[in-house]
Amino acid sequence: MKINYNNIIFAGLATGALALLVKAFCYLLEIIFNVEIPMLPTVFWVLLFASAFLMLLLTIYLSSKFQTKRDISQLYELLPDLDENSQRPSDVETLSEKISNITSDKTQEIDVLIEKENYRREFVGNVAHELKTPLFSIQGFVLTLIEGGVEDIEIRDKYLSRINKSVERLTYIVQDLDLITELESGNLKLEKTSFDILALTEDVVDLLENKAEENNVKLEIDRNCYGPINVFGDAEKIEQVVTNLVTNAINHSQKSSHVFITFEEEKTRVKTIVKDTGQGIEPDKLQRIFERFYRIDQSRSRRQGGSGLGLAIVKHILEAHNQKPYVESTYGEGATFYFYLDTP
Repeated sequence: MKINYNNIIFAGLATGALALLVKAFCYLLEIIFNVEIPMLPTVFWVLLFASAFLMLLLTIYLSSKFQTKRDISQLYELLPDLDENSQRPSDVETLSEKISNITSDKTQEIDVLIEKENYRREFVGNVAHELKTPLFSIQGFVLTLIEGGVEDIEIRDKYLSRINKSVERLTYIVQDLDLITELESGNLKLEKTSFDILALTEDVVDLLENKAEENNVKLEIDRNCYGPINVFGDAEKIEQVVTNLVTNAINHSQKSSHVFITFEEEKTRVKTIVKDTGQGIEPDKLQRIFERFYRIDQSRSRRQGGSGLGLAIVKHILEAHNQKPYVESTYGEGATFYFYLDTP
């Protein structure tokens, strides 16, 4: 074992200094009180003073600990968010950790509230903007008819037709707002069954065939799939998903182009793919296309009508099925949307 001579020397010097201090103290007492103090062994006085000194240090330490604990207790009572039923911290580090956790939780709550407020403000602004266009159109057409246009049969029929289209757009917006409110509130009840998604898609294509012809777009289903393709989900809601995706593809396809709908069967799920040959989506916009009222091409989308909620509804319906929509696009070459559903 290595001997530390420095510690030995220091201990010796300290003992000697304490002995001198004791003798000086005794000598001082003899002078002040004119009494002779019995010459007790130096060791006795050293131990006496050492004990007194240690007691003083202990008293100071305990007093400090008690004061710290009392301060922590008072601070704890000033923080209403601390759990009163939990054990109160006895040291500054534990209290600091609790305060740090509360601060972190409150910061997250504030961030959520700010996000909700921004969403509310944006949502109200978007709804007002979407409703404003058809309402102003209806108002203009009605005023024209009131001011004498009703007398001209050609003008009357044309304006009434435009009023009808504007009313239809208002109806779409209200219906989609009602649906997305139901989806976001969590009150949507799914009636899941096994159904043939190929047959469902064929029905959707039949319903949208006239719209596709008006846009000079050809709808094609992959005919390499034979027989039923059964999946498990809410058939009515999945029909809404397919309808919205195909409608979106028609609206964003170029003239004399195609929209392809294909299926890929995997072991436990089926992949449904809707591909258009339109302009495609710019990379910086891919992450936002499923937001409410987000439009890639503002002017083109509004000319095509719709509520601007189609892809947001797709997202919420698929999330209710524990799935999500995917999109891939090369700008200038079209876009591909797809989603998965479990097999029965």
